Amino acid sequence: MPPLVFAGEARELTRSLAQVGAGEAFLLQAGDCAESFDAFSADAIRDKLRVILQMAVVLTYSSGVPTVKVGRIAGQFAKPRSSPVEVVEEVELPSFRGDIVNSIGFTAAARTPDPDRLVQAYHQSASTLNLLRAFTKGGFADLGQVHRWNQEFVASSREGRRYEQLASEIDRALRFMKACGVDTASQPDLHQVDFFTSHEALILGYEEALTRRDSLTGDWYDCSAHMLWVGERTREPDGAHVEFLSGVENPVGAKVGPTVAADEVLALCERLNPDRVPGRLTLISRMGADRIEAGLPPLLAAVRDAGHPVVWACDPMHGNTFTSAGGRKTRHLDDVLREIAGFFAAHRAEGTWPGGVHVELTGDDVTECLGGAEAILDTDLDDRYETMCDPRLNARQSLDLAFQVSELLRARH
Repeated sequence: MPPLVFAGEARELTRSLAQVGAGEAFLLQAGDCAESFDAFSADAIRDKLRVILQMAVVLTYSSGVPTVKVGRIAGQFAKPRSSPVEVVEEVELPSFRGDIVNSIGFTAAARTPDPDRLVQAYHQSASTLNLLRAFTKGGFADLGQVHRWNQEFVASSREGRRYEQLASEIDRALRFMKACGVDTASQPDLHQVDFFTSHEALILGYEEALTRRDSLTGDWYDCSAHMLWVGERTREPDGAHVEFLSGVENPVGAKVGPTVAADEVLALCERLNPDRVPGRLTLISRMGADRIEAGLPPLLAAVRDAGHPVVWACDPMHGNTFTSAGGRKTRHLDDVLREIAGFFAAHRAEGTWPGGVHVELTGDDVTECLGGAEAILDTDLDDRYETMCDPRLNARQSLDLAFQVSELLRARH
């Protein structure tokens, strides 16, 4: 099959992430917990992109630094599971591992791995990328369209009204530039954006099949996405997943949880970026709101003192997951925001740059995470709980997060 992305695009992302590592930009990595074969549509792709663009413009306008936009999209189909089996009413079946492997339906046939799903994931990723490129380069991402990014169910909320105020300020700024004689129509950065894709490199057979040698440099690239990462369960420095990522030139990431030791993180840095290439490696902390301020600073200090030029990003989602009173897996927005605040506090204490956030979200009006301005409660979760696996922020909650992060960035500057 043809590659999904090109080596030159991956190199461009490495250069952008090098700016993040130097404290000159901020990383927004966001998207679905797990993409679905069933919930696949142009509208879903557009709405997910729309909320990411909204968040990015809030972060950029408020902080004054560029936002590097990386989606968990066009390949985020596989999910690691804590147990190989699932038991429902004394029936035991293999766990659901994402649509690229098996189906979420609780039957023996649905849970049987099907290799044809690898091919379906490839074709859906290709279609998704095609539409993303059209949206980001064809006018949808034009700064003159900022008001249109505000969805109807968001616009009436507190966050939506705050966003509309910011959008009006951007309109005034653009009019001022024109009045000063600046030809805004000839400035491509005002009318299109660079948008990159990423996913967890979990199914190594899929990743290997899309690994190609670049005709310009002779280097190997995994052309399934611009950026790949290893998760908390697959980040062993001598494990197969780290071995694979050490051999491709894409920018790569590694999740680091609350139990990781500084020497383990340094071993990861040496395996994944021995040449200390700026922008090559992103370390994504996922510690939980109650543990980050104590657990992160020793890692920041060790990596800094060893001279590794990493990007530090915060995944405030996975360390704050719990089961609600009604039995739903969920997260509370307050905990998510507390972990981000702790991430910034840890970096402030160590004199390092809080490079970005890594969040699971959707453009849909779901009720999967608690809290937010509309105060989603335990009793509301069943209303629109649609995720394939982990709970995601809805568009209102995502905007709320963007404004909170922008204030932390502004205070940092």
